[in-house]
Amino acid sequence: MAKMTIASPPPRSATRRDPRLEPLREKIDRGERLSVDEGDLLYSTWDLWSVLGMADAVRRRLHGNAAYYNINRHLNYSNVCALSCKFCEFYRKKDDDGAYTRDMAYVKEEVRKAVEGGATEIHSVGGLHPYLPFSYYTDLVSTIRDEARRLGSELHVKAFTAVEIVHLAKIAKVYKGANDFSDAGRDARRDGIRWVLSQLKEAGLGSLPGGGAEVFDDRVHDEAYKGKIRSDVWLDVHREAHAQGLNTNATILYGHIEQRRERLVHMDMLRRAQDEALGRLGYGLAAANAPPSTGGESPWPVALTKPGTPLPEHVVFNSNAETRTPTAGYFQTIIPLPFFPDGCDLEHLPGPGGLENYRTLAVARLMLDNFPHVKAFWIMQTLPMAQIMLQSGADDLDGTVVWYDITKVGGASTHQEVNVWTLQKAIREAGFEPVERDTLYRRVVRDGKTWRAGV
Repeated sequence: MAKMTIASPPPRSATRRDPRLEPLREKIDRGERLSVDEGDLLYSTWDLWSVLGMADAVRRRLHGNAAYYNINRHLNYSNVCALSCKFCEFYRKKDDDGAYTRDMAYVKEEVRKAVEGGATEIHSVGGLHPYLPFSYYTDLVSTIRDEARRLGSELHVKAFTAVEIVHLAKIAKVYKGANDFSDAGRDARRDGIRWVLSQLKEAGLGSLPGGGAEVFDDRVHDEAYKGKIRSDVWLDVHREAHAQGLNTNATILYGHIEQRRERLVHMDMLRRAQDEALGRLGYGLAAANAPPSTGGESPWPVALTKPGTPLPEHVVFNSNAETRTPTAGYFQTIIPLPFFPDGCDLEHLPGPGGLENYRTLAVARLMLDNFPHVKAFWIMQTLPMAQIMLQSGADDLDGTVVWYDITKVGGASTHQEVNVWTLQKAIREAGFEPVERDTLYRRVVRDGKTWRAGV
């Protein structure tokens, strides 16, 4: 039998660079948009070091030596869920062991702890509880806002994924046209989404997280999380949030049954929606008048990565003249989330490895040229891996978190917390300047226990 040999990877040197990447490097240097086919090359090339290096160059162009973190606290209000997604270990049915639903006394106590800890944000998501009334959710938001104000703080409330927003529209009985795929049906669905968002905003909602996106592909959807909203509805929720002046985040859950090409299509759909959002903010008249994207190359791309282009958090274009409050929102950050198989119906899958995590984050930074930020969510990437990701396209580590019940890496408990000193140390070790931010990426200025948002 012939002896099997394993080829060693090429050395990291200029002479071993993949020459096919040079045209992409030139486009990236000019701030031009990469195609999905060019994204395929970023995924298939053996020259991973060049991919990471190009992503690092873009993040430094946008953010210099700054790396962001925030002081936040997660609040999972319930793990009871009507769905049973194959990749999810979080959900419980009503009578299962470990099922919980938090009351407002619990919420107030969490707010008190957040304020005492100097938090600027409460991040609240949960399962699709089939029995709670709509009023529970407006009470949840207003309780966080009012209790924080009573304690002398203006906590930002970031809550409810797009999947939850649609669920709330259903339980409020304002979600119409769910099975009508005509324009009229879509308008009816968006009317219900719009109403829910307006009610939550009035109660104190400040922005939406990016969860529930998973991967925008019907095949993957039907196999891994059938019953969840599809990509068109997820994007419509975020469009309606942007129209109401709410900023949002976006995620991609990768490393399960999806293919790399499907990840790239997901990224392309996100950047088309962001083109629309930035157009409404004032990034170009053509983009502002662009119709909703339906496929093909985006006719009005807006590239924040183009040298000299201001980031939206630094320049408020279309805003209320008195308060300088933006009249439209946008996607703030992309958060690539690796799939963890432990304890779920897909635990026979291996999940992505470390190099795949680095590559996917770098590809996201290069493909999503109109997203101002890329987050290496340390809870799911681990803090040591997130440090290297700061050198590979990421500019944000998220925050102190405290309690996180969605994913537990390596057998961790729900108490997953790092202190500010640890986050700052990790950022400095990676070679960057730690910058505390609020939810909207404004620098936080502190005076003892009090804080305010700067620029």
